[in-house]
Amino acid sequence: MKRIVTALVHNRSGVLNRVTGLFTKRQFNIESISVGYTEVEGISRMTFVVNVEDDRKIEQLMKQLHKQIDVLKVTDITDQGVVARELALIKVLSTGQTRSEINGIVEPFRASIIDVARDSVTVQVTGETSKIEAIIDLLRPYGIKEIARTGITAFARGNGKPVTELKQYSIVN
Repeated sequence: MKRIVTALVHNRSGVLNRVTGLFTKRQFNIESISVGYTEVEGISRMTFVVNVEDDRKIEQLMKQLHKQIDVLKVTDITDQGVVARELALIKVLSTGQTRSEINGIVEPFRASIIDVARDSVTVQVTGETSKIEAIIDLLRPYGIKEIARTGITAFARGNGKPVTELKQYSIVN
């Protein structure tokens, strides 16, 4: 079963490598990962989508992540109300005749054409994974040259505890 796990971490060199190494050692496959700054300087949010066999495995992963020095907070948000989005850039083969057809496909998805070349257009689309998959399926008959996807980034809806209220721990001063 797919699980969405978020981790708040210190934004330091090597943290991403240590955290993903933990997944590898425990034989978890990361389906997607996104990392970015938070509203607090020096803190980043990692969002992982992992496929696990059972609840026991996800509990094991959560405990192992909590043991990491630079990890401040770990949350499995799969069963919570979440706001989750993904970004995809899709380069599609096009000619003068097919550009208007492609534009007709893009508009209902609230996607946009962000680059036009002589033989292709680049489409930008954001949304849930199912939306990304649907537009890719519709564009596939035109010929897809390239796809770049960010993977899911997400957090829980509502009034979660702000990052600014987390205690800062460091072994280096």
